[in-house]
Amino acid sequence: MAFRCDICQKGPVAGKSISHSHKTTNRRFLPNVHRQRVIIDGTRKRIKVCTRCLRSDKIQKAAPRHFVAA
Repeated sequence: MAFRCDICQKGPVAGKSISHSHKTTNRRFLPNVHRQRVIIDGTRKRIKVCTRCLRSDKIQKAAPRHFVAA
């Protein structure tokens, strides 16, 4: 899975893990990304959205399929 938000383009960043002895090793900080069904241009799509975009209402969630009037 590509860890990148489709709304804000937030992705993994690199850093260091520092042990008690101050020995450093490389690591990755991954964003908290969820697959979400949203409405974009009047159509429902599944996109990957970070939790920051979900909380700030940058997207409009789509209703589940069984709740949509036919």
